[in-house]
Amino acid sequence: MKILVVNEPFVPDFCRTQRWAARTRSRVLRPPDWLAYATAVLERDGFDVELHDFPARGWGKDELKRLVREKQPRYVVLDSTTPSIYSDLECARIAKSVADCRVIMVGPHASALPTETLELGKGAVDAVARGEFDYTVRDAVVEGEGKGDWGKVAGLSYLRSGEVRHAPDRPLIENLDELPFPSWHHLDILKYYAGDKFYPYMNLIAGRGCPFRCIFCLWPQTMHGRRYRLRSARSVVDEMTYDLERWPKIRRGEIFFEDDTFTVHRERALAICREIKNRALRVTWSVNARADLADLDLFREMKSAGCRNLVVGFESANQSVLDRVKKGITVAQSREFIAAARRAGLTIHGCFVFGLPGDNRATVEETLDFALHSGLDTVQFSGAIPFPGTEYYDLCRREGTLTAQSWADWLEEGEQTAVVQYPHLTKREINSYIDRGLREFYFRPRYLIRFLLDTRSLADLARKFRGALNYVSYLFSRRRVKSRG
Repeated sequence: MKILVVNEPFVPDFCRTQRWAARTRSRVLRPPDWLAYATAVLERDGFDVELHDFPARGWGKDELKRLVREKQPRYVVLDSTTPSIYSDLECARIAKSVADCRVIMVGPHASALPTETLELGKGAVDAVARGEFDYTVRDAVVEGEGKGDWGKVAGLSYLRSGEVRHAPDRPLIENLDELPFPSWHHLDILKYYAGDKFYPYMNLIAGRGCPFRCIFCLWPQTMHGRRYRLRSARSVVDEMTYDLERWPKIRRGEIFFEDDTFTVHRERALAICREIKNRALRVTWSVNARADLADLDLFREMKSAGCRNLVVGFESANQSVLDRVKKGITVAQSREFIAAARRAGLTIHGCFVFGLPGDNRATVEETLDFALHSGLDTVQFSGAIPFPGTEYYDLCRREGTLTAQSWADWLEEGEQTAVVQYPHLTKREINSYIDRGLREFYFRPRYLIRFLLDTRSLADLARKFRGALNYVSYLFSRRRVKSRG
């Protein structure tokens, strides 16, 4: 019995494995880590399974039809995001049209709206694996080939005789060490790219969930919960060692810890650093971090163990906006964090969001000024996107600030676009501020000089120029969109 796990096609360069799925402005392409975990679980249990990443291969829906027709799988597992959901359902119909298969959909959009997803599918999607789906998909396959009672599969929503039914929620996985390493061997690691990371890079997930309450953050609210569950330091470094042995080119790139907040649990973070040093691993790595955790001693330990970069969601430089979105940090803490990271010799990639509740032209100008003058190494500006399943989405619906009329409105010709507006900040202004912020940060003479001089190898220089070309591609696409608007 063949199973296909598919990161399906949408628009070119679409990156569905980030929190705000879109064609990113720097054309980031990230590996499908959650699908790779589900694939690994199926492989460990003896199933004949293949993982295919269509965006990484540049494949479209014709190739999807060809693959499914050729493989004739019994099950097809498809991912889902809000901007791509209509296309995702079309991919399900394509699979059904050429094979006698069952389609299981996973991912944040289907998890948040399982009933709507199954109803919109009109029989093309047989089931939705809600939330953390590693074992839900496996159990759905086992039960589907056994007694066929999907009502016993915790975390599954499914069609029976045309009616949508929901099994009870699945408890979150407590012992993450029991999961196999992701099935990266199905993928070409060299296909993946992010401008703020050394090339080539791999993701590593050392924990799941986030204990903080940001109203806009997608993964904790739709997939992995509010509690940070940790893998042991030994398991984490075992995976690092495995990756480096199997893909030695990563030694000249880096490993990125995809955890929402790697630095939250100080003792576990220190244990990982000690384990890396005890094994004398020579590898560069980076993490997501919280701005309210300015721990100089921890940062120095991380630096000595090979950490290079901290990716930080500062979001806004206006305290009222931060409080309204329940970020749980202060602007003063953000400044302290930057100073501590600098003293430890770490670089900082700052993430900022325009159009959050409470934002207006003055607050956005505050945030722009902070981003440009706080000594950050790289930045990311995004428009605030209220995804279904989040507290932010419910707030926007109540307050009437959501402008999108359809899930198709979540992107504009594949590009991320604002879908909210306020009396003192329009959708057009939000998009304009994003473009302005990127231009003013990356086109500064000081940055351009550092861009050229602070380069460790020809490969690193190639990475930087690729990022620059990707950004130019974005600027031209924005110009086309504006000229049509």
